[in-house]
Amino acid sequence: MAVSFTRYGRLYYLDPGGHSPKVGDKVLVPTDSGPEVAECVWAPQYVSEDIDGLPVCQGLAADEHLTRDESNRVRRAEARSVSKRLIKRHDLPMKVVGVDYLDADNVFTVYFSAPHRVDFRALVRDLARNLRARVELRQIGPRDEARLQGGIGPCGRDLCCATFLKDFEPVSVRMAKDQDLPVNPLRIAGACGRLMCCLKYEHPLYQEFRASAPRAGTAVDTPEGPGTVVGHNVPGDSVIVRLNDGGRRCACSRASVCSPRKQHDEMYGKADDAET
Repeated sequence: MAVSFTRYGRLYYLDPGGHSPKVGDKVLVPTDSGPEVAECVWAPQYVSEDIDGLPVCQGLAADEHLTRDESNRVRRAEARSVSKRLIKRHDLPMKVVGVDYLDADNVFTVYFSAPHRVDFRALVRDLARNLRARVELRQIGPRDEARLQGGIGPCGRDLCCATFLKDFEPVSVRMAKDQDLPVNPLRIAGACGRLMCCLKYEHPLYQEFRASAPRAGTAVDTPEGPGTVVGHNVPGDSVIVRLNDGGRRCACSRASVCSPRKQHDEMYGKADDAET
């Protein structure tokens, strides 16, 4: 099963154990600070693979759990408001990104972004006095900021980092060039201002395609006649060919113009004709 602590937030997978919650039910999720309330997004279902190490769902949330969760939500909202007000008062170049609250220890963790290191010692003292709790401030980078805030990417979908992406892997401009993308920061940057994470996990597909597909300028035979490769369509697993007869362009599947496929057709096609 899968749950989310915030609406449209990142998914966390659980072992349902002996429970059968439905989509939309509030369930208890074990965490380092005790059970927390989350919403069931995917109902329990069987999978063919053996999956070990998942935390076990602790059942449906009772009224006292929901009351505690709502109280913590109010406290986090209060801490965000107080933090913004005091940051403005101290005239610090900081932006509050998120707030966590552990009611068992009465500790607030305020996540913020800033263009450089900030001396926030006076701010921490004022926050602790106003919130009557221990306060920790943590500076985060642009990618973590996008993960916490969420948003819509250039593709029109929710940000990968805010939904399913767990780890940030290095992304290079070379990956954009290999995918025939314009090396323009405005075109290949995500909401965080850094190179889009999807360039990394889509890159192997382009490498595999280019390793087997004919290069641009290669003469090939297609089902519509001989021609020359002038482009690739990796998502469609096809190549763009300019036919020798009239210069018309057509999209052909990679398999129909690659040598292994033609050898296969020549060998088994002739065998089938002989049997017929």
